[in-house]
Amino acid sequence: MTTVLCVPQWQGSASTRAPALVPGAYRTAELVPADTVVSVPVADDVADGGADDVADGNIVDGIRASRKLVENLRRTGDVLSEIDDFVITVGGDCGVDVAPIAAARRRFGDELTVLWIDAHPDVYGPGELASGAFHGMVVRTLLGDGPSALTPTSTLAPAQMILAGVRAGGAGEREYLRRTGLRVHGVEQLEAAFDGLSGPTYVHIDLDVLDPTEFGSVCYPEANGVRSSRLVELVSQVDDVVGAAITEHAPVGENPAEAEIIRRLGAALRR
Repeated sequence: MTTVLCVPQWQGSASTRAPALVPGAYRTAELVPADTVVSVPVADDVADGGADDVADGNIVDGIRASRKLVENLRRTGDVLSEIDDFVITVGGDCGVDVAPIAAARRRFGDELTVLWIDAHPDVYGPGELASGAFHGMVVRTLLGDGPSALTPTSTLAPAQMILAGVRAGGAGEREYLRRTGLRVHGVEQLEAAFDGLSGPTYVHIDLDVLDPTEFGSVCYPEANGVRSSRLVELVSQVDDVVGAAITEHAPVGENPAEAEIIRRLGAALRR
């Protein structure tokens, strides 16, 4: 059985288009094949006027909208604890995946590998981003080096994380990647990220990894991305997927071609 966990969180992004992540999460949840869809009631959804905290630049400990993100993390963990299925989490910004990956870490321990498929490495530390956007810090947080209020008790070792499709990032991120020895594969070396994968694997997909000429409904598109057919084929070949996520869908109207890409990715992930 497959459950889609819909987390329409947008406050982790600093993009002016971030509120579009809310309908994007619901739309993605409709498109991914599943037996059940469960939605997390995130704190201060757009309809509740929650934009004030983000629009006013309220940054605490280097994190914009920290209070809302902490509450969303708690709510996501509570909802997730009641699900006993294979879960595909859909967002929303990349921060929605902290609770599901932490749960997988607790369950599978050191055997777990997280395959983080994203145009950006997401390894900024608190205070390193003027915007305070948490979705640029998620990988670092999962490794135990992020904001304390959002860092799970069960963190990953660098050897458990593989970054794939990366083609952007700041100087601070590059230094962190060098210092930690994280495995990073660009678009041209994408297949290498999948080589030798064994044991329980969690697959995170940020849709901005895709080439924007094929999939442009994201807040931070990066040129020269991955073709969807290539990504679907690679993901479908991963043997032991124990959890997955599709994030950062920020649609503008209906786009049947992009909808089909999400359907195919969801089908490739489903177990």
